[in-house]
Amino acid sequence: MRKSKPKKRIILPDPKFNDVMVTRFVNNMMYDGKKSIAYDIFYGAIEIVETKTTENGLEQWKKALVNISPAVEVKSRRVGGANFQVPTEVRPERKIALGMKWLISFSRKRGEKTMTEKLAGEIISAAKGEGAAVKKKEDTHKMAEANKAFSHFRF
Repeated sequence: MRKSKPKKRIILPDPKFNDVMVTRFVNNMMYDGKKSIAYDIFYGAIEIVETKTTENGLEQWKKALVNISPAVEVKSRRVGGANFQVPTEVRPERKIALGMKWLISFSRKRGEKTMTEKLAGEIISAAKGEGAAVKKKEDTHKMAEANKAFSHFRF
């Protein structure tokens, strides 16, 4: 480590829910710096979730994020000319970041017409514990479990 680590930037909370997590999610979702459009998509999705489930949309979204966030992941480690997939614990910050990225990417792959509907559908299914993003988490956990034998190669 030669240089000092860059300082963590302070993220301002979003205007509607006054929540920093929402701003982080919107920042991940936005294309070409179009933050207002990303906010519109997110708030629209939350409203759709509320109408479909008759529960608090923001709580459903947070529950979905918890259901998606992985506890362990595998990292590639080179030992004596061979690459091993070594299971490692996921830091809390990275856990949330991975969950958000998976939720957004699997929302984009869904079949509905608009991104608002896609995101709402993925949030609802993730909150129930199903859907593509939850499957990705389970696959990650399975891979870590399968490579448990190499855990002694930890960094």
